[in-house]
Order: sequence, then structure tokens, then C-alpha cells
Amino acid sequence: MRRAGTRQRPSGASQAQSQPRATQRTQRNRAEETEEEEEEDGDASMEVDDEENDPRDDDLVRKSNQLVRLALFAEHKRNPLRREDISKKVLGSNTRAFNQVLQLAQTTLQKTFGMELVELRSRAELGKDSIGGDDDLEEARKAVGVKKKAAAAGSKSYILRSVLNPTIIEEAAQVSEKILEQEALEEDDNDDDDDDERGARSYGSLISWSHTDQIGSLGILYIILALILVSGRVLSDAELRAHLKKLRQPMSGSVMFDAHATHKSVPMEAYMNTIIRQGFVERVVVGDAKKGKGKRVRATQGDDESGATYEWRWGNRAHSEVGEKAIAQFVAEFMVGEQEAEDEEDDGGRARGKRRQDRAQNKVEKMAAGIERAAGGNLSDLK
Repeated sequence: MRRAGTRQRPSGASQAQSQPRATQRTQRNRAEETEEEEEEDGDASMEVDDEENDPRDDDLVRKSNQLVRLALFAEHKRNPLRREDISKKVLGSNTRAFNQVLQLAQTTLQKTFGMELVELRSRAELGKDSIGGDDDLEEARKAVGVKKKAAAAGSKSYILRSVLNPTIIEEAAQVSEKILEQEALEEDDNDDDDDDERGARSYGSLISWSHTDQIGSLGILYIILALILVSGRVLSDAELRAHLKKLRQPMSGSVMFDAHATHKSVPMEAYMNTIIRQGFVERVVVGDAKKGKGKRVRATQGDDESGATYEWRWGNRAHSEVGEKAIAQFVAEFMVGEQEAEDEEDDGGRARGKRRQDRAQNKVEKMAAGIERAAGGNLSDLK
């Protein structure tokens, strides 16, 4: 028994010694695994930091900010921004980064300024809309056996356009009695300081038209666009001058601005040259170029002594910023509004309000359809 006891003692001691050794091995293994995981995490974090601090990304962001500033400067003068100007002033030798820079710039413009860069549409693309769209054009080609050609290239010129929902703008333009009262009080306080008879007006809406585009010149532009549209999208120079004279805005007159403008007025001829430069309208020489496209000229005097005749058309900017459907709606609502104002004296009470509204909407739709027929084809929308 003693021998057995003496043999058991070393066995118990060896077990006691083996347990700490196993624990130490486990701890060492865990420590090594922890160190490896930390090294892997460190390497991964370094890779992320390297990606975040990639100088190529910083360069793209810097170039996109330059493009945003360039677009805002061009829009302030209402000049189209050409792609070659973007390449020279922003991209430099890295012209392949155009799409990436444009995408980053679009994000900044939309989130910060509520605007976006849109490419002006080419004349060939605009012709598709007037014919009736891609489907009708394809059917016409098949009927005459003409093969489909490659898609027309864009104009490679860009403008800034608002991305705000039209409903928001419409609601902000509604007249409010509270705003009118507040503006009237402010006008009384500022009567002594305002010596200009063409100062800011009270519109009673969230949008202060006195501090935006000159509303008078904007109205003249819309009238000119409407006259061209209802004349089959082409209006001779003599006819345009005759229409403007009937509206008491002859070419020999002036366009008046409000007190916030740099100049109180500009000659009508200079104003026409301005909207030509901005791309809203085109004045071309009839039959002076191949394929039926006239030569663009300045809005000087009427048909010259050499016998050349001129005609007016919409410019690319008008198609991308205003739209034919919007002008047709503008004309229809104006004409129907005048008629409804005359009929309101005969109708009274809330019971007839809904009926009067439905009748006005029906008239607007019929008027817009008539304008589309006068234009000679489908009206194009903003794209």
C-alpha cells in the first residue's frame, strides 16, 4: 500500500504541473491569435484610410467643385457652358474623367443649389419630337425603306436648370393676403427712401419677383416664343415686327427694367440680340445654307437691301428651359382666363364654382390642342 501511495503522489504532482502548462499554452495561442487579428484589422484600416485618402478622389472632388463654380458663373450671364470650356478650365489633360467629375458636380448642384446641369438638345433630336417621336419616325423609315442612322450627337453645351418640383414653385407663387398686408406695411416705412418710380412691387407671394429675373423682359420673351410657336414654329422677321408693334413693343422702342437692374432700359434691338446670345431664339437667313438650315445673324434691321429675308425660330435653350408644352399652357390659361373673367359676373355661389372650374379646364385643354395643331406637330416637353 505504501508503494502504491508513493506512486500516486508523483502522479498527482504531474497533473498539477501539466494543468498550468496547458493553461499557459492556451493563453499564448489566444495572445497570438489576438495579435494576428489586430494586425489584420490594422492592415484593413490602413487600406481603408488609403482608399479614403486616395489623391485621385481628392482631385476629382476638387475638379467637380471647379465645375460647379464655372457653371454658376456661366448661368449668371445666361451663357451656355460648352464642353470644350470645361475641358480647358477644369479637366485639363484628364479629359477621360469628364463623366465622374460631372456626376460629382451634379450631386453638389442638386443638394446645395437645387439645380442641375442639362445638355442642350441638338436640332436633329428636336426634329424627332416635332415629327412624332421615335416610334413614328421608325415606322416612317420602314415605309420608305430608309435604314436607321446612328443617333445624333448632343450639342455638347450645358445650362443650369432648376430641379424644384413645379408644384412647390406654383404654391410659392400664390397670392396671400397676409403677405400683401406685411409688404404694404414695409412699403409705407420705406416710402421716404424710395425715389424710383419703378421700384420693387408687392406681389403677395413667397416668391419676390422684384428680386428675380426681370419680369417685364421675361414676359416679352414668352410672348415672342408664343408667337413663333403658333406660327408653325417659324415666324418671318416682318411678321414678328408687325406683331410686336400691335402689342406696343416696336423694335424701335425700349425694354424697361426695375430699380434692381443695372440699366433702367435697353433698346429692343439690343434685347433681341441678348436672347439670341443666350440661346432662347434664333434669327436665320432663309435659304442661305445647305440642307435648309439658315445662317444665324444678329437682330439688326429688317430684310436688307440685298433682298435677303430672315425668320425666327426657337433656340436650344428655350426647348430645355421653357418647353413648348409650357408655352402652350401659358397661352391657353391666359386666353381662357380672360374669357372666364368676363363670365364670372353671370355665375355666382359656391355651388357653381366646381362647374366653372371644370369648364375652364376643358377650355384650356381645347385651346392647348389648337395651339398644337397651329404648331404643326407634337409639342415637345423638357428633357
